[in-house]
Formats: sequence, structure tokens, C-alpha cells
Amino acid sequence: MPSFPAAASADLSRPDGSPVRVLVVDDEAALSDLLSMALRYEGWEVRTAADGAGALRAARDARPDAVVLDVMLPDMDGLEVLARLRRDAPDVPVLFLTAKDAVEDRIAGLTAGGDDYVTKPFSLEEVVARLRGLMRRSGAAAARSESLLVVGDLVLNEDSHEVYRGDDSIHLTATEFELLRFLMRNPRRVLSKAQILDRVWSYDFGGQANVVELYISYLRRKIDAGRAPMIHTRRGAGYLIKPGETA
Repeated sequence: MPSFPAAASADLSRPDGSPVRVLVVDDEAALSDLLSMALRYEGWEVRTAADGAGALRAARDARPDAVVLDVMLPDMDGLEVLARLRRDAPDVPVLFLTAKDAVEDRIAGLTAGGDDYVTKPFSLEEVVARLRGLMRRSGAAAARSESLLVVGDLVLNEDSHEVYRGDDSIHLTATEFELLRFLMRNPRRVLSKAQILDRVWSYDFGGQANVVELYISYLRRKIDAGRAPMIHTRRGAGYLIKPGETA
């Protein structure tokens, strides 16, 4: 059985700071679900499809930055799907999945325009690592500096502890900074109060979980005041940060 990645590290993003988009195409629902969970754990957006026709529709709709594509699909093989994908997106990196291990099968996939090849069974860590390499080489996603987090027009420097929204410098307390850093390391991902307490305060506040609400309100006053909101509440689930959307 594929093993799950040990830790998330979403150090790839699109040029605008939004998460990388990956399309997973496989007719094995259990495998597709595992791959999707692993990639979302990286902080990436994931779309899935169970056949070639669905893959082509999803690719037109989502414009993915990378595609994980099974060679054997119920309606058409992966090589045909790849050929059609390339008509609209000639540069999108494609990682083939297959149960076939023969050298000629790998050569056929790469000759058809695939960028890399993983044979089933595989580890999830390997798929994630291969995708990272493909996206970096293709320029589909940009590697963030180790010290710089960017979500939309919000920039946080982990070394200098400076925070900017657009051209405006934002002063944060140490706790506000840690909370914002945790949110920005997980853009578009809903984080529960328990997760935030554990990461930012490092222990359980028990009945005082409203401290999270309090500090979220502090951040909103400084980050979102007079601007398109970036910090959002998902009632009953938690909080997330994403680029502000103007009306």
C-alpha cells in the first residue's frame, strides 16, 4: 500500500501566490482519493477525473499546473488523453501512472510527450517529489524563498518579521505574527481551532478556545481593514486565508 507523506511543505505556488493546481486522472477511486489527500496535504488544489473524457473537461475548466495521468482508462488510453491535452496546454507537465513496468511502455509514454513515469505500486512521497521536480523544471510553479510567504498582495518575511499588504507595512505582535504565518503556510486550507491552538500556542487551552476568535479578529483589523478580505471563517470548521477578491 502507498505510504502517506510524513509532512506537508507547500513551498510551491502559482505566480500570484495561489496554490498549485493538479489534475489526478485514474479510474481506481481508492488510489485517486489517496493521491488527492497527499497532494492537498501539500497545500495544492486538486481536481480528479475517472476517465479520459472527464479529464479533458476538467483540464479545460481548471487549467491545471500539472497532471497525474493513468495510462489505462476505461474510455481511452492515457496516451490519447495526453495528445488531446497538449492541443490546449502544450507545456503542462504530465506524470504517467501505470501498472506496466516494461521498458517499451515507459518509452511509449515519454515519446508521446509525457514528462515522467511512475509504476504502480508506488509511494505517495515519490509521486509528490516527481511532481515538484516537474513543476520546478517547467516553470509552472515558483519556489518560494524559505523566508518569504506570499498570498495575493500579502507578504510575510519569516526572517525579518516584516509584513506588508500591498505597499502598506503592518505591525503585528509576536502571537499575531505566528498566527498569520500558520495561515499563510496553508493558503486556502481550512484550519480548525484545535489545529491553530496546537501550532500557535503549543498547548490546549481547553475551554478557552475563544482565544483563537479573539486573535483572528485582531488580525482582521490589521490585514483586512478597508481592503478586500483575506481571512475567512468557515462556520463549524475553522479559518482560512486566501487572496482578497475585489467586487
